[in-house]
Amino acid sequence: MITSRRHLILLATLGFTAFAQAAENPFMGRWALTLDGGRAGWLGVDEKEGVLSSSVLWGGGSVVPTQTTKLEGDSLLITRISKPKDKPDAPTTTETLTIKVSGDTLTGSTVKTKPDGKPFGQGSFTGKRIPAIPATPDLAKVKFGEPVTLFNGKDLTGWRLIKPDDLSGWSVEDGTLINRVVKEKDKHFGNLRTDAEFEDFNLKLEVRTQKNSNSGIYLRGIYEVQVAESYGKPLDPHNMGGLYSRITPSVAAEKPIGEWQTMDITLVDRHLTVILNGKNIIDNQPVLGCTGGALTSDEFKPGPLFLQGDHTNVDYRNIVLRPVVK
Repeated sequence: MITSRRHLILLATLGFTAFAQAAENPFMGRWALTLDGGRAGWLGVDEKEGVLSSSVLWGGGSVVPTQTTKLEGDSLLITRISKPKDKPDAPTTTETLTIKVSGDTLTGSTVKTKPDGKPFGQGSFTGKRIPAIPATPDLAKVKFGEPVTLFNGKDLTGWRLIKPDDLSGWSVEDGTLINRVVKEKDKHFGNLRTDAEFEDFNLKLEVRTQKNSNSGIYLRGIYEVQVAESYGKPLDPHNMGGLYSRITPSVAAEKPIGEWQTMDITLVDRHLTVILNGKNIIDNQPVLGCTGGALTSDEFKPGPLFLQGDHTNVDYRNIVLRPVVK
């Protein structure tokens, strides 16, 4: 109870602080972005001791800090510096974001430049201010509806590829939903989503990782709970059961390759709980925004459950969801 009260006070303080900051600097806070092509993104702007800083999620990948953040007239200028991970000798690219805000909406433009200063790519994006995180929910008082069996153990009824033109590695064998990916040039395997869409819920399932597994469970198509072969590795927000790049598991609870693992996931009022193999590794923690690969950055609309299938092999079974009854 003491912990819950402290958390409530902290959230209230953060909410008031964010409100006060927004009144002084309209760019402050967290923003749900829509990028070119409809991709989901996120921007967080903060200020400490008079110094502005920011972090971004640009479509896929992780939430990362930017290099510079500064006000220039009525605009916010942010620079990002990047280099391809698989090309260590490639030149760095500098991308400048120029942002204007009007109330709770923003518009922005981007331009990329090479080391010699020559521009070579432009883009645009829009954003909406994300409301303050609500108080920590008392999960003991949350009412859940009747269980919905999402996977029947026989076929893919109720599921479909997000992009119909992608190759499908998904099939059913012996009551198990399996994904098998063939790594070949120009072959892109697809992510699998439910036909049904949901708001908040509790989800229980079993998953079995394979060698170098890298999959994920997207809640409402927005938040990825990571599924990865991370047994024996140091704690990291990209490990099994973590909220990808956002929340690190409190303990390492994953099992070795080839063993079935249980996941018990609860999403209520933008707070996440993950119980992996009986251990609570994320305990009713606030979620600050979408994760890489999200279908949308809008955290207030229903969405599907989707399983990441474009990377590696992975197995699932006994997928059961109980929606929150409001």
